[in-house]
Amino acid sequence: MIDLRSDTVTRPSPAMLAAMTSAETGDDVWGDDPTVLRLQARVAEQAGKEAGLFFPSGTQSNLAALMAHCARGDEYIVGQAAHTYKYEGGGAAVLGSIQPQPLENSEDGTISLERVAAAIKPIDDHFARTRLFALENTIGGKVLPAAYVAEATQFAHGRGLATHLDGARVFNAVVDSNQSLMALTDGFDSVSICFSKGLGTPVGSVLVGSKALIGSAHRWRKMLGGGMRQAGVLAAACLYALDHNVARLADDHANAARLAAGLAQIDEVKVASQATNMVFAQFPQADCAPLEAWLKERGILTQMLYASRFVTHLDVSAADIDTFVAAVKGYFKR
Repeated sequence: MIDLRSDTVTRPSPAMLAAMTSAETGDDVWGDDPTVLRLQARVAEQAGKEAGLFFPSGTQSNLAALMAHCARGDEYIVGQAAHTYKYEGGGAAVLGSIQPQPLENSEDGTISLERVAAAIKPIDDHFARTRLFALENTIGGKVLPAAYVAEATQFAHGRGLATHLDGARVFNAVVDSNQSLMALTDGFDSVSICFSKGLGTPVGSVLVGSKALIGSAHRWRKMLGGGMRQAGVLAAACLYALDHNVARLADDHANAARLAAGLAQIDEVKVASQATNMVFAQFPQADCAPLEAWLKERGILTQMLYASRFVTHLDVSAADIDTFVAAVKGYFKR
């Protein structure tokens, strides 16, 4: 199947599976799994942070970070379109008792700092205490402008706020911007980095930050059910991905551009945007369900909506893109 629903659908390659099966393991709850320790140290070093912590998922990594930064009744400022606010089940509010203050994202994924300033609550018992400013990079496939990130993190710290980056696809930003991971995470007190998206592992995220923050997140990870035992078999996949699957993200970006160009040739389709490995396009509402079925019959998995997202990844080739575009053309010509 050609699967364009998300970059989370990748399967581990034979070489990655070999790395997993040969991994040296211990008990990560006891802190003595050598492969997990290597992964945590490597990611922290690349990001320029003191320490790292391995998590089963990005959602749990983000939540533990928010809970490490904020106490019950505190507040974090976040974008309306951010994954931590919109797509993580309300965990910050439900499990962390942290009030989200969502603000509208601009077209480029940024959040107006004037709006952030206006949203910071006064020190008064009537209000939740504003503690944290959270951003996401990439967001909707878009890389946040470097100048904005520098200004935003400096602004937040100047107002007494900590900063968190949901860097689920930050390596896409690394490749697209030709900047280092350290440069893209500079200014953030914590960063969650996911390995099960563009980097192609079956599971896993790493949270990086100061030793104190990671110590607090370690306790929350245990409470949230994220303590794993012989987790080195999973960490080995992440180490393999760091060695083999970062630079190749450029192929995914090129394939997304190829996909956008192909869909733009179809009169019934309006391409809204393309950035890194994501394409957003609009289809006639009446055609969405039958087109999705048409594509599935031809070995192509999509989630067809009026405004649809298509995501390229290491299991999608340029030839697969051409097959998909031809199938959409065939549908509208039938």
